[in-house]
Amino acid sequence: MTKKIEASVLAFEKKLVPSDAIMYGTTWERRHDKFQQSELVLREKSVRGTISNRLKKALQSDPAKLDAEVEKPNLQRVDSCALNSGEDTLKLHFSLKVLSGVQQPSACNSESFLQTYQQAANDYIGAFGFSELAQRYATNLANGRFLWRNRVGAENIEVEIKVLNKGQEKTWTFNSHDFSTRDFDHADAQVAELAEKMAQTLSGAQEFLLLEITAYAQVGLAQDVYPSEELVLDKSNAKGQKSKILYDVDGVAAMHSQKIGNAIRSIDTWYPDYADVETGPIAIEPYGAVTNLGKAYRTPKQKADFYTLFDRFAQGEDLESEQDQHYVMAVLVRGGVFGESGKD
Repeated sequence: MTKKIEASVLAFEKKLVPSDAIMYGTTWERRHDKFQQSELVLREKSVRGTISNRLKKALQSDPAKLDAEVEKPNLQRVDSCALNSGEDTLKLHFSLKVLSGVQQPSACNSESFLQTYQQAANDYIGAFGFSELAQRYATNLANGRFLWRNRVGAENIEVEIKVLNKGQEKTWTFNSHDFSTRDFDHADAQVAELAEKMAQTLSGAQEFLLLEITAYAQVGLAQDVYPSEELVLDKSNAKGQKSKILYDVDGVAAMHSQKIGNAIRSIDTWYPDYADVETGPIAIEPYGAVTNLGKAYRTPKQKADFYTLFDRFAQGEDLESEQDQHYVMAVLVRGGVFGESGKD
């Protein structure tokens, strides 16, 4: 039987570090001309909506009460963002830093655990060199998954990726429609070249890799685009306040770095029942949590969660499959605090 993990304090810094993504408007024909691009700003709208939520049975069966309910104004103040008149293309711009050092936790209070973990991590690097994970990360950059809703219905999508490390300057350009967001089965030479650089960094061949990513999505003339939406925690004075607040950086519409990172690490096709569901790849998470679906795809009962696998992996035990090893290392690349809690 596997002993419980010995390190009560254990943390790993994330090794994929994206910036916030800034949004601009342009035209497809002049998308590479910086003088033909404009910063996108948020606009506030005040709208009168209709009652559309499911009503109580008492209201459903009484036409008079239903009419009275429908007559109530559903007033809303919301943020919105759209391309300017004459623009048909969204430009999304951010950077991504890939770091080495996954063999070294940022915090660990057990020397014996550290030794067994580092041996296991080095064995993984020797066997796989992060090539599988890097190929999936690189594919999610090439296919523009990080555009999220902005990717839907786009006529053309182009992603340009530049290496900014001195002496390693390199640029790749991808037609995102050439790559599926449902699987990672392809043999694209440019993706393989990008993946190799990412894998070398994750494996420790160099300290860091700095990438500049620019995506162009031809979404249509003056169409809405979708920055990140802010989470409003204090709703105590909600009346009269905006019901939807979008994210901006210094007045320019933007997407959270967390949302960009979630898209890049949506590589988990190894969870149980993957072949039987339509969910597709999910983000790397300790319990395979997909919050918008309210479901955890990796549960301790299935012995597929990170902690069950990591306890064995870190102590040098063989996992049942290579896929389990890829998953465990992907969670460590994601980073987090993984020590034992003092609470029952």
